Amino acid sequence: MNEQANIATSAGSASNRFEQLSLQQKMGLGAGIAALIALIAGAWMWGQAPDYRVLYSNLSDRDGGAIIESLQQLNIPYKFSDGGGALMIPAENVHEARLKLASQGLPKGGTVGFELMENQKFGITQFAEQINYQRALEGELARSVQSIATVASARVHLAIPKPSVFVKEQQKPSASVVLTLHGGRLLDSAQVSAIVHLISSSVPEMSAKNVTVVDQAGTLLSALQDDHGMGLDTKQVKYVQQIEQNYIRRIESILTPLLGASNVRAQVTASIDFARTEQTAEIYKPNQNPSESSIRSQQSLETLNGSGLSASGVPGALSNQPPVPATAPIVAAPGTTGAESSAQLDNLHKENTVNYEVDRTISHTILPVGMIKRLSVAVVINNRKVTDPKGKVSLIPLSDAEKIQIDNLVKDAVGFDPNRGDSLNIQNAAFNDEKEAIEEVPLWQQPEMIELAKQLAKYLIIAVVMLIVVFKIIKPAFRPLERFEVNDHEAGGETGGAETGISEQDMLAATEGRATGIAGVDSATGQYTPPVAPYEQNLNIARQIAQQDPKVVASVIKDWVNGNE
Repeated sequence: MNEQANIATSAGSASNRFEQLSLQQKMGLGAGIAALIALIAGAWMWGQAPDYRVLYSNLSDRDGGAIIESLQQLNIPYKFSDGGGALMIPAENVHEARLKLASQGLPKGGTVGFELMENQKFGITQFAEQINYQRALEGELARSVQSIATVASARVHLAIPKPSVFVKEQQKPSASVVLTLHGGRLLDSAQVSAIVHLISSSVPEMSAKNVTVVDQAGTLLSALQDDHGMGLDTKQVKYVQQIEQNYIRRIESILTPLLGASNVRAQVTASIDFARTEQTAEIYKPNQNPSESSIRSQQSLETLNGSGLSASGVPGALSNQPPVPATAPIVAAPGTTGAESSAQLDNLHKENTVNYEVDRTISHTILPVGMIKRLSVAVVINNRKVTDPKGKVSLIPLSDAEKIQIDNLVKDAVGFDPNRGDSLNIQNAAFNDEKEAIEEVPLWQQPEMIELAKQLAKYLIIAVVMLIVVFKIIKPAFRPLERFEVNDHEAGGETGGAETGISEQDMLAATEGRATGIAGVDSATGQYTPPVAPYEQNLNIARQIAQQDPKVVASVIKDWVNGNE
């Protein structure tokens, strides 16, 4: 009960004190409380505001309207930035929104693809159908080119001639590509070549040399080359650089374990032959061993001339007698057998012709492109560091034996060939150890610290504004109430008239009609200065005090008589 009574007494006292404030103080107190509430609400809303990220940029009007309509259906807030060039949504919804929009076919990129063929009208002419097909093909190619990270947008123009039955009148199609690149980005030769081959492979009978690629600045990106690639291009330059860097790594990797990582410097210049050479040779050689040679053809001929077993004798019956029994001759003529043994041979001729295959060699050689014609190698080696027993470090040149060893190692590492004119130069000298100071990025310039500073600054600003409102507006408005309560206790303790609630100082101020301007504490005396009141109000307060507590009035008059005032 006592606590409830104390609370009720405090509430009543605060209400009485609030009623004693002037209208200006009441308005200031209300404005301070309202400002504090508004500041707290604004800080809470600021802290709860979502972090917006870019969903899509550089959208066409058609795609932008379709995407906004879909975002409204998904209840996803959005806003524009960069002058309307980018559409932004809360960061936690970016990936989900992109997937959902992609399922709806958005954005379409501002180009029309083969979906144009889905809305063909009945009775369309063949010419219009061909035009729609060409537009659809150009749109699909533009979308494919835009998928490259460096390309912001692309336009493709196809020149497809009409087919002809006459061979002489047939023309090849061609294409022109206009690219808009992202700021600060460039396409290398490999990417340009990829775009050229993409376009040429998508249109029948179109060659790569009929495709022209231009950027937004009007720079020709596709350069025509001859069919054999004999011209010097960036690929050949990169190939030379790769060869040289490969030899440098070989030299440094083999000498580093011996001399140290920072004690070897090497440079290699390679002369590369990019000429395409073909050789055909036909060589005839005599047969070394005829017995092992292959026989192409062989011919044998025998001729026999002389008297044989022909009819002879006197015609008549005597000549028709049966032959006498045959008797074997003692010596038969050479080359006769049987009935020929009795024949006399006048001439025997034999011929044998053999043709062997000729030893012939035919070679067709295509020399590879990019052969090394000559190498020039330069190696600089630092002096060797030697530490004496006292711990002093000194640099001494390498000995002749060490130089010869390094020379042999370098020659073996690069495949040194004196027949092709290779040169090697090895120098031993003291290196300059002065190192350039690498400027490190200060901590306050690092992106993570900048982002953290922004977050801290946001909350610091909120805290400072809240403190200003509390100490400059609200607290000065409540200070008179506190002073009134303190004076009541003091007055009640000295005079016993707690029911009056007015101290002796207040009475003096009321009777004298002093006006200090504002309520507060005097910096010189430390005494409380009551708020300003009109003269009539002070006079009424003095009368009330004289009626309720004459002792206070008597004390004041006694002080006047004593000369204190």
